[in-house]
Amino acid sequence: VQLVESGGGLVQPGGSLRLSCVASGFAFSGYAMSWYRQAPGKSRELVAGIRRATGGIEYGDAVKGRFTIDRDNAQNTVYLEMNRLQPDDTAVYYCHAWNYGQLIYWGQGTQVTVSS
Repeated sequence: VQLVESGGGLVQPGGSLRLSCVASGFAFSGYAMSWYRQAPGKSRELVAGIRRATGGIEYGDAVKGRFTIDRDNAQNTVYLEMNRLQPDDTAVYYCHAWNYGQLIYWGQGTQVTVSS
């Protein structure tokens, strides 16, 4: 099982990034997929999640209206489009998969730094 994130980096305030998470080793379409983030000295928090079948979506309050999550089941990939980035968005972003039961997988994380 692997979740491999990419797309992080350094961006100026107001800029945009698109994160990708490619999954392998499990039945991707049957899993809810989410993005979490963890900033230094803070606990990990939910950024956005998308359900497996209905595509129902939820966002953390801090990113509503700025971030968009999407998934491509044919490519086993979940995306996070991040716009109007702010310094408070600086964190390690993690991909998360859950089968609505006991199986949970995490990626290794990708660093996003928002700074001028």
